[in-house]
Parts: sequence; structure tokens; C-alpha cells
Amino acid sequence: MPELPEVETVARGLRLVLPGRRIVGVRLSAKTDFIDDPASLERELPGTRVVGVKRYGKFLVIDLERAKGGGGDEKLALLIHLGMTGQIVVGAAEAPVAPHTHAFLSLDDGRELRYTDIRRFGRIRILLDGEREAVLGRLGLDPLEASEKDFRQTITTRSAQIKALLMDQRVFRGMGNIYTDESLWRAKIHPKRLGAKLNDGEVKRLYRAVREVLMEAIRLRGSSVSDYVDSDGQRGEFQSRHRVYQREGKKCFRCGGVIRRAIVAGRSSFFCPRCQRAPRSER
Repeated sequence: MPELPEVETVARGLRLVLPGRRIVGVRLSAKTDFIDDPASLERELPGTRVVGVKRYGKFLVIDLERAKGGGGDEKLALLIHLGMTGQIVVGAAEAPVAPHTHAFLSLDDGRELRYTDIRRFGRIRILLDGEREAVLGRLGLDPLEASEKDFRQTITTRSAQIKALLMDQRVFRGMGNIYTDESLWRAKIHPKRLGAKLNDGEVKRLYRAVREVLMEAIRLRGSSVSDYVDSDGQRGEFQSRHRVYQREGKKCFRCGGVIRRAIVAGRSSFFCPRCQRAPRSER
């Protein structure tokens, strides 16, 4: 957490209020271990104008530009990874400050963009225009942008377990534990199946399932199973649609079997052993 739908939801919320706004000041708490070069935020951000907000995998990219004649690169970006408990909210500067709020970006309309992170597993850094490819270029396909042909090629040429493939950010950027489990359940594929062993029909089902699950989760503003809230401070609703995630011991919505949990790719994985038949070596 947060995964692609949550980050996309936050990006869409910020896109409604940030573009055109100028950052006039930066204030940081004493705890800045999650920020790459905190001094660069205080030095580079004041005076910049927000020109766009987008999601790239699980990253938020806030595109900025300096006033002409400001010196240095004219374009830069604020790169944010929410980690497990990161939250970004835009509100009135006089609003009460939530505990564990570590970054305050003052805007020219009197509001503040605040970053809160209880566990501080997120990351924030300034990204100069020439650094984008080095930092973001190593990430894989976006599952909502990939064609079915590219999706099939990416999966069937790798012998790793399908759960590991979907969660590997170098293969598919943005997928995480929740939506991988939900997609595999919807496609009736066991998380330990090897990508190279999936047939054309299974790949087609999985491609559709991934897209359907992600788009439905975005429509419902993500899953709030822990600390996630959107840019307005509101919880998501997709957790009410989870069919396997964290449902160990409960009945499968599809066949009535019992949901089980196993460790796959180093993570707890939830699946229905009746609907999602294990590979022969695991039976």
C-alpha cells in the first residue's frame, strides 16, 4: 500500500487543485530521513509553479517550472513515493496539523500541501529534468497502458511465478499485493503458476482481469485497508469489493471453497485452491 489505484486517485485529486499554483515556501519537520537531500527541497521549490501532476507506476510526479531567469534547470519535478503509510493532502494553512506531518509546501493561494507518513517508508526527492530516465526508465510496463500483445510477450517469456512477475516493478510498474491477488483470483490462476506455462486463454483472462480490477479500484478511489486516504483526506471504497485479499478461512464468493494463504514471492498471497488450481508440483 498504496498501489496503482491509490496513487492514481491521489494524482487525479491533486491535478484538480495544483496546476497553476506557485510554491512560495517549504517547511520540514525534524524527521527528514525519507527525503533525499532535504536542503534541495528548501532551496529548489520556492518560486516554482506547478505545471502538471501524474502517476508513474507507484510514484507521484509533480512537474514544476522555474520563473524565467531563475537559474539552473528550467524544468524539474517533485518525485514522491507514498511507501506504506504516506498521505498527501491539500488544505487550509490554518487547519490543524495531523501527527507525523513532515513536509509543508505553502501555496500562493494560502493553502498548504502536506505530507504525512507515520512509518516514514515513503521517499521524496527533487528530480531534475535530465535525471528522469535514470530514475524512472528502469520501471516496466504500465498495466493500464500495455497492449494485450505486449502483456503476453512480457509474461510468457519469463519462467518466474506469475505473482512475482506481476509485482516486479521492473516488469509491471504499479502492481502490488492487493491487486495482484484480486486479479489472479478473477482470472482463476494460481499465484505459483509460472508465467511461461500460461496458455493463450489464461493470459487473455489475466490481461482483462488486471485491467478490470485496476479500473474498478480507481473508480472507487482505492482500497483503505490501513492508512490510505486520498488528497481530500477521504478513504477509498474498493476494500468492500475484495474477493480474496485478507480473507483467509472465509468462503470463496465464486465456488464456496475456503480461501487460503501462502507465501509467494516473499508476500502473503490469498487464493481459492478450488478455483485457482495449483501447478502440479505444488499439489
